[in-house]
Amino acid sequence: MNTGLSRRGLFGAGAAAATILAGVSTASAATRRTSRMTLRWWGNNSWEIRVPGSTGTKTILIDPWLTRFKTGTYTPQGADPKTPLSVNEALIDGYLDRGELRADHILVTHGHYDHLTDVPYLAKRTGATVFGTETHLSLMAALGAPEDQLAIAHGGEDLTFDGYSIRIFRSLHSATGDRARVPFPGSRPLSRRDKPKVIEDLYEGGTLAYQVTGGGASVLDFGGSNYVESELAGVRPDVVLVPAGGAKVTQYVPRLLRTLGHPRYVAPTHWDDFDLPLGQAKDPNGGLEVLRAAVTAASPGSAFVVLDHLGSFTP
Repeated sequence: MNTGLSRRGLFGAGAAAATILAGVSTASAATRRTSRMTLRWWGNNSWEIRVPGSTGTKTILIDPWLTRFKTGTYTPQGADPKTPLSVNEALIDGYLDRGELRADHILVTHGHYDHLTDVPYLAKRTGATVFGTETHLSLMAALGAPEDQLAIAHGGEDLTFDGYSIRIFRSLHSATGDRARVPFPGSRPLSRRDKPKVIEDLYEGGTLAYQVTGGGASVLDFGGSNYVESELAGVRPDVVLVPAGGAKVTQYVPRLLRTLGHPRYVAPTHWDDFDLPLGQAKDPNGGLEVLRAAVTAASPGSAFVVLDHLGSFTP
């Protein structure tokens, strides 16, 4: 059922999580192995979702960012806004050429560097259709993404493809600091000739959340630790990918899990130090443990599933 599950991620998170750690030998665990969806975590908010289609396996990527260049985000000084943007094409090519990575769709939650930087190159290499807001698409076009592969999303779309569906929600970005400000905020007009060069050039541009359904399961992802509660009425995912943080959001975890009907699985996302290379899943400020405690208190029946980089599981 699971490969790459972090053992630290399953202790103390309730009976459901303990069942997974025990090796799925119990009847209750076996009944959970009903889907043909596989989730794999590529660090930060980068997720790969694989489901069966009529012509073979279909792959959806969310916020794929493999390059993970150093910005200083988790230092006391914070990220240097003048950090140059870079794409490690050799690293990405290695995964693609070995068949370890592919994409039919790429879903962009917002425009920040740790979510969008690698997407134009991945779009060119895979031929995937990319969803994002008008600002996200403008940023990606300026970075060289094929424009005929870019599809605008506003939130409210519910779309069906071969073996899976994608539902798109209006959402909100994390608010940080004493003033609860969004880093590199807002949406602005952008000439497609104005190529972003440093991380502050990649501004938020609006935030979306995505639910992918296929293979007998559904997963809901948030790119920032905030959400629009009214957008989620009646939404009942099997798995919710919840970013660490949310300190400025009223009842961030309990309100979210209550609204979603206490999903079977909660998988933390966007909790690792993304200044470190892929393969080093380090929790820089204890956000993972804070999130675990909040989930355990708010929804003790939900399994808290932590993956190491490139780890995967089937809900």
